[in-house]
Amino acid sequence: MGIFSFFSKDKKETLDKGLSKTKESVFSKITRAVAGKSKVDDEVLDNLEEVLITSDVGVDTTLKIIKRIEKRVEKDKYVNTQELTAILREEIAGLLTENHSDDGESFTLPEGKKLYVIMVVGVNGVGKTTTIGKLAYQFKKAGQNVYLGAADTFRAAAVEQLVIWSERVGVPIVKQKMGSDPASVAFDTLSSAKANNADVVIIDTAGRLHNKVNLMNELTKIKNVMKKVIPEAPHEILLVLDGSTGQNAFEQAKQFTAATEVNALAITKLDGTAKGGVVIGISDHFRIPVKYIGLGEGMEDLQVFRRKEFVDSLFGE
Repeated sequence: MGIFSFFSKDKKETLDKGLSKTKESVFSKITRAVAGKSKVDDEVLDNLEEVLITSDVGVDTTLKIIKRIEKRVEKDKYVNTQELTAILREEIAGLLTENHSDDGESFTLPEGKKLYVIMVVGVNGVGKTTTIGKLAYQFKKAGQNVYLGAADTFRAAAVEQLVIWSERVGVPIVKQKMGSDPASVAFDTLSSAKANNADVVIIDTAGRLHNKVNLMNELTKIKNVMKKVIPEAPHEILLVLDGSTGQNAFEQAKQFTAATEVNALAITKLDGTAKGGVVIGISDHFRIPVKYIGLGEGMEDLQVFRRKEFVDSLFGE
């Protein structure tokens, strides 16, 4: 079975629906950009540049895409929207491949890791705790023994929300009273998970950006304490970003990548927004693979990011 056999019709429909506003917005702008033009000239490229920037792809990534299209136009003259769209999708797919945002298969864990530790970071309100709950659901569905750690001890609602998700999914959670040391929670979670032969641990952390130095110190402390239980932990530092905030998500990514070694991204709330282009820009700018995308409130609406399906949904089959 090829990797795309894992991508069901239901998931494809969810992806198409989730990206529909972005697709409609981008296509309408591209149509206006080439209106009345018989070939791709400087004016069309200028208009296309504006389309991509206003679609939250980002300035640097947009300029990179435009330069690639210019090189192709020099060799041949593309005369209609359909052909220009075909070039765009090829270049964007290529860009995502270069940034290692390749097609995932499913919610599986790397081989050879008995206890895989994921530390989740991100500001309050981006869907961080919800993403953790959905991840726990997907991992459990895949047959994994999952533990949650409520290390966002500065906000009572965060612990309560994660407890609700643990109950919904049916996985154990380790927590302490509000105001407890987050590193202590992480240590207890890993110790308990290890003792009970867990497969994966997901640690929630405080969603604050009030002071980058404090954030860096806090996350570093959590990581150092976890290493006392699992020397390689955390295996994954997953940054959750709200796709509907567009360029604000870029700033959050900048802050968190400066504070800790983020090596995976989850971009949420792509349904109901026309800012889906932010996935392309953030992946390119930070050179960090997009691992998951959020397309709704349902348990099944967190999907493994698949480059091919994402580009197909964005630009049409």
